[in-house]
Amino acid sequence: MLTYYIVGNRSSKTFKPKKNIPEGSHQYELLKHAEATLGSGNLRMAVMLPDGEDLNEWVAVNTVDFFNQINMLYGTITDFCTEERCPVMSAGPKYEYHWADGTNIKKPIKCSAPKYIDYLMTWVQDQLDDETLFPSKIGVPFRRNFMSVAKTILKRLFRVYAHIYHEHFDSVMQLQEEAHLNTSFKHFIFFVQEFNLIDRKELVPLQELIDKLTTKDR
Repeated sequence: MLTYYIVGNRSSKTFKPKKNIPEGSHQYELLKHAEATLGSGNLRMAVMLPDGEDLNEWVAVNTVDFFNQINMLYGTITDFCTEERCPVMSAGPKYEYHWADGTNIKKPIKCSAPKYIDYLMTWVQDQLDDETLFPSKIGVPFRRNFMSVAKTILKRLFRVYAHIYHEHFDSVMQLQEEAHLNTSFKHFIFFVQEFNLIDRKELVPLQELIDKLTTKDR
């Protein structure tokens, strides 16, 4: 089911409901800090851990933000990403993803891209809604396995970017969303590089683009 929310001055379609960070919470303040530093245009600086802040909390806030960004970006191209057009979840001819979450689906299954992305975004949503994993209250500690779960979330979210770039970039250009997609992906890559959150081998389907987007900022 598609939902809508306002971004800037335009109404945007999202694939899943937007995940909100409670206003007034410390995480909300961190999100505002992230948005303010992003506005400076220096993405390398924007992703750095702010002085005195907890790394888990910073990763949590940004993971929620990336979920919302990808949710919206994929929401713009759902009309083009159909069972017929995308019968497998791929990122170009060399890379195909099969879905398993280790709980409901233990053995990886081959499925269409829209089905895979639905499974993926629902799974991410469930993790973000779990207060024991992503605590929203001040003083509630993060679980020991938090970073491991966050890495899995980000690795899987990367696959949505990879699918959009490889299979739907023409549609993105037609919708004049390419600048938005490129900025979002560049922010995502700088963040995961800064804290070493995704193995290099997982990034291979978009390595050429990553090199292009990041070289001039080194």
